[in-house]
Amino acid sequence: MSGKEHGITVIGGGLAGCEAAWQIAQRGLAVTLYEMKPVHYSPAHNSEKLGELVCSNSLRGAALTNAVGLLKEEMRRAGSLFIAAADATAVPAGGALAVDREGFAHYIDQAVTRHPLITVVRKEITELPEAGTVILASGPLTSPALSETIRKLTGSEHLYFYDAIAPIVYADSLDFTYAWRASRYGKGSDDYVNCPLDAAQYRRFVAELKEADKVPARRFERLVHFEGCMPVEAMAERGEMTLAFGPMKPVGLPDPRTGREPHAVVQLRQDDRHATLYNMVGFQTRLTYPEQQRIFRTIPGLEGARFARLGSMHRNTFINAPACLTRSLQLKENPRIFFAGQITGVEGYVESAATGFLAGLFAGAREIGAQIPQVAPTTGFGALIGHLTESSTKDFQPMNINYGLFPPLIGRKLRRSERRLAQAERALADLGSWLDDMGQSMHRSE
Repeated sequence: MSGKEHGITVIGGGLAGCEAAWQIAQRGLAVTLYEMKPVHYSPAHNSEKLGELVCSNSLRGAALTNAVGLLKEEMRRAGSLFIAAADATAVPAGGALAVDREGFAHYIDQAVTRHPLITVVRKEITELPEAGTVILASGPLTSPALSETIRKLTGSEHLYFYDAIAPIVYADSLDFTYAWRASRYGKGSDDYVNCPLDAAQYRRFVAELKEADKVPARRFERLVHFEGCMPVEAMAERGEMTLAFGPMKPVGLPDPRTGREPHAVVQLRQDDRHATLYNMVGFQTRLTYPEQQRIFRTIPGLEGARFARLGSMHRNTFINAPACLTRSLQLKENPRIFFAGQITGVEGYVESAATGFLAGLFAGAREIGAQIPQVAPTTGFGALIGHLTESSTKDFQPMNINYGLFPPLIGRKLRRSERRLAQAERALADLGSWLDDMGQSMHRSE
């Protein structure tokens, strides 16, 4: 069936929206993608390009023993635009997949804007089209006007949390008298810069974080942090050793000057292809800008640090997905409307793009009257859908993909790494069967 006879609307030009639009267009259907940049910018965005990465350049672990590594492999085998862009713009990051952020956004932007079946409209959307299939992928920083529209659609108040962005440091301002390059336990190449603190330095650093000036929350917002992205000062408030057992954990990173592990360590990860920028790993923050510069420059190796970007904080909004969505990511009360991305209650770049992939498939199938079989719960795709539709509606919170979301293996007692590999092998086998069935279903409907 010709794509010219159909029209699907996607709202939001982030990872989920671009992935959804791409999957729809690749199946011969016309799609209009609305993006409010550059007419309006969210508090965290600054590029006009589609597919902009904000918080980090890391797409996290690549190994199949890591659930996000499995999800990336599923997306790769399924023909994801997001993964194609990531593979094309990858930078060294040890056992993780990290990208050159500018190159990544350029790849996505060019692919989407040049596709003959995708029309990109730069306009802020505050109300949904009155008819037709719609994918809402407006992101965790959805504008107030559109947020109110979504609140009315879902029939419930928003759930929300705050997300904090880590600072980025210019590589040539790092002092390698104290800092050194290494990956934890020697895995991969020397992709991280490590800055050591002894016990006294660490205690002073924690004390400074606790006493520092913070950007206050707005009066009408309740401060709720996602556990996987806690501000560094909030972690310091939990106890003196919280950071030393968290993002400043020194295990597996002996200081080459002493041969011993320091009391704590600050790691910086390459943020661009040319290794001119480094991201302070785990140092998302809501400290004021002057306090960030003052306190972070007390870290050995960062005394002369120049910051390409300081940390900041923004409000992330998501719906109570288990109460609102079907397993096809459709709104229960209005099945012509689909949701995708972080606004559904997944957390992370990869997870957001994965829901965009799924929403694009489901919306395209609805448009042509096809019946796509449900993806197996044993896959990463299925695990995400299970989280969004089967979690408790009373305390639903954003979640990164993890093997705890997958059905357990039956009748097999394996060590943790072996068990995860077995789960990954099962997932990829089941994914292959689903992709075959999906292709046949879409083909029969043409």
